[in-house]
Amino acid sequence: MKEDKQTFWTRLIAEHYSALTVYFRRRIAQPAEAEDLVQEAYMRLIRIDQGEGEAIHNPEAYLFTVAENLVREHAVMRKRAAVDMDLDELAPELLAVHDTTESDLDKGLRRKQLTAVFERLSTQHRAVLVMHYRDGLTYQGIAEQLGVSVHMVKKHVVKALAACRTGLAQYRWED
Repeated sequence: MKEDKQTFWTRLIAEHYSALTVYFRRRIAQPAEAEDLVQEAYMRLIRIDQGEGEAIHNPEAYLFTVAENLVREHAVMRKRAAVDMDLDELAPELLAVHDTTESDLDKGLRRKQLTAVFERLSTQHRAVLVMHYRDGLTYQGIAEQLGVSVHMVKKHVVKALAACRTGLAQYRWED
């Protein structure tokens, strides 16, 4: 029976993919994240409908209700990531330089570069880094807040840190 529900939701998402993508692009600050939100909507529908609860009477309306909730969560995560971000607390290993002779000017430039790299991260990657490094949440705590698995949180942290390192390395090569 679960296969039937999954097939149903897959078909529904496929039918409404364009409309859903446009819906997200018009409502979020970074339109490039729209496809990620479409995928998250699909995953939530699958998880929600796995139970033995009542049947959903209007799946299309329900789909866009889930999408609306995702837009709200996205805005909250984005706002939370932007609040009092101190990169020294957020990712000290990214700011650490092995050469102790680095001048204050060089440190300021490195901080500016890291800020630029950090701003290019996806909202989820930024939020996970902020929750982990600034707020001190465990992966389990982050997973519970975002409604994702601990494994997904680990993936976000790894990808975000890798993107930061890659971005900073590009600045070094440009010098």
